[in-house]
Amino acid sequence: MRAVVIGAHRHRDDIRDDAIAIPLADLFLSGVEIAEQQPVSDRQLLVRVSRIRAQLLERATFIAIRYGFVIANESDAMAKCGAQVERWRRLLDEHRDEVELTLKVAAAAPLPRPNRTDFGSGADYLRALHAATQGAAIDESFRAAVDAQLVPLANQHRWIHRDNASMELALLVARERVADVNVAGAKLKSFDVPFLFSGPWPLEVFIDDHE
Repeated sequence: MRAVVIGAHRHRDDIRDDAIAIPLADLFLSGVEIAEQQPVSDRQLLVRVSRIRAQLLERATFIAIRYGFVIANESDAMAKCGAQVERWRRLLDEHRDEVELTLKVAAAAPLPRPNRTDFGSGADYLRALHAATQGAAIDESFRAAVDAQLVPLANQHRWIHRDNASMELALLVARERVADVNVAGAKLKSFDVPFLFSGPWPLEVFIDDHE
């Protein structure tokens, strides 16, 4: 067997349709079996995995595994993921009825991305890149509206600096409140601010322990 892993799940019955289930202690990994020589970059495979990922999320929340992670068998799964079992079990028990939603907002005045050739060392360049990323800010009135309309509907939220031209809000939302969040998100269209509101997604941002 050779499989591209999709996610980590609490129960075997959470994995159906075209996905296969690989035991991982008392958890299970979902995956798509592929031929030995099939490249994970194959477009048809990417589309197939994306479709199955959405189907799995409709059934139950799971922890997303970064695309391209391949295992050969159950022993390989334990060798690569065994250290995460206790933490993943806790997260899946705690957030089973929650999903993530993401709001990506264009910066009001994007800071220029530093040019690598302007710096004498890689460390100086990375510091400048970090400063440009952390310095990105969105329209204050738009952010106030987001904090007033979206954040109260979430169980947890995090504002994240992704790059020098945008900010991202990740929301951890109870499944039964997703429709309410979508309605609140649609009201943000009254602002002249470019944004992309997407989801629901499996657990990804909120698998980290920091708040």
